[in-house]
Amino acid sequence: MDIQARKLNLIEEFLKISDEKIIEKLEFFIRLEKQRKNNTALEAMTLEEFYAMIDQAKEDQANGRVVSHEALKQRIKSWR
Repeated sequence: MDIQARKLNLIEEFLKISDEKIIEKLEFFIRLEKQRKNNTALEAMTLEEFYAMIDQAKEDQANGRVVSHEALKQRIKSWR
């Protein structure tokens, strides 16, 4: 099956979706993939930027602005 036929099949399947949460997930995935594609030419961060990120992470953890691994896994399960 060529790419055009696959696109048409995907469009037909998409049009059958009536669950808004599924559409939101698909939109999120498409945006994420576009971002990944656009970020192929990454630049190295400076040492100062790296340390600033570490400091921010420590501050976030100290102020409870984190999500545990288990909580994140539960959120991901709810996406299905």
